[in-house]
Amino acid sequence: MSEYHPPLRPTPPRAWEVVKPRTITPLDNAAVRPLSASSVPFPLGNHATQQLVRAALDEDQAFNDVSTLATVVSSRHVRSTLVARRDGVIAGIPLAIEAFRQLDSSVTIRVDAEDGMRVAKGAVLLHLTGHARGMLSAERTALNFLQHLSGIATLTSAFVALVKGTAAHIVDTRKTTPGWRSLEKYAVRAGGGVNHRLDLQSGVLIKDNHLAAINGDIALAVSRARSMVAPGTPIQVECDSLAQVDQALAAGADWILLDNMPLDPLREAVARCKGVAVSEASGGVTLETVRRIAETGVDRISVGALTHSAPALDLALDFDGL
Repeated sequence: MSEYHPPLRPTPPRAWEVVKPRTITPLDNAAVRPLSASSVPFPLGNHATQQLVRAALDEDQAFNDVSTLATVVSSRHVRSTLVARRDGVIAGIPLAIEAFRQLDSSVTIRVDAEDGMRVAKGAVLLHLTGHARGMLSAERTALNFLQHLSGIATLTSAFVALVKGTAAHIVDTRKTTPGWRSLEKYAVRAGGGVNHRLDLQSGVLIKDNHLAAINGDIALAVSRARSMVAPGTPIQVECDSLAQVDQALAAGADWILLDNMPLDPLREAVARCKGVAVSEASGGVTLETVRRIAETGVDRISVGALTHSAPALDLALDFDGL
C-alpha cells in the first residue's frame, strides 16, 4: 500500500506556467491558468484546486483502489491518451491534471486541448506517461470533472451558435450543483456564455414571490431596493405581463426579466425596454426555441438548463499497452 500512494508534497502558491499545446511538461503543482481562447481565469487557486480534487479522490477511495492494487504491479509504467468520443467544447483540464498528479507526482502530461477549445470527435486532449496504478486510480475522478464541465461548455456553445447574428447573449442562472457554482459558471464562460449574478448578494432580482410578499407593489420593491444597495447596483424585476413591465420601467428598474412570455408580448415588452432598461427572456428556453426568442431583439436569454441539465461530454482514457 505505502509504495502506491506517497504523501502529497506541499507546493508554493505560484501562478501556473503556461503550457503550450504539444509541449511535454512534468507537472509539479496544481496547474491553474486562464482560458487560452477567451482569457477567462480559472475560478480556483492552487490550494482550492488541490483540496477539491483530493476530496473527490478520497470519496472514490482512489488511494485504496483494491482492483488496481490486486492486478497491477507497482513498477509498471504506461502511456495513455485522453480523447473526445464526440465533438464538444472543453472545460476542466486543470482539475483532470490535478487528479492524475495527486496519484502520481511524477506523471508527465502533454496538453493538446486547452479549456475553451472546440474539439472534434477523436481529438486527443491529454497525453500521459506515468505509473499505471496512479493513472488507473485517478481515471474516473479526472473524467468526472472533465466530462461534466465540458458538457456544460458544449451545451452553452450550442445555444450561443443559435443566436449568432442577433443582439442576444446567452446567460446562465443560479440553478447549479451545490458546491460547484464557480466551476459550472466558469464552464458556461468557456462555452461562450455570460454569467448572471453569482449569488444572492451580488445583485438585486425582485421575483414574483418577493412581490407577492408586498401585495405586488413593484414601485415599493424597487424603491426599497434602491435605498439599500450601493449606488450603481442594477435592479432587476421579474415580469410576466406587459402591465408589470410598464410598472417596473416607471419605477426605474434597470433590468427587466421577461418570464415565460409568448413571442408577441415578448417582442412588445422588448420594444418598451429598448433604451430604458436591459431586457432578458427566461423560462423553458430550449435549442428549438432560442433563435425565435433572440429574434425579438431581447438583450439576454437566461437558460437554467446550461448548468442543471447539460449532458456529460463523452470522453475516455485509452491506455497503450497496459
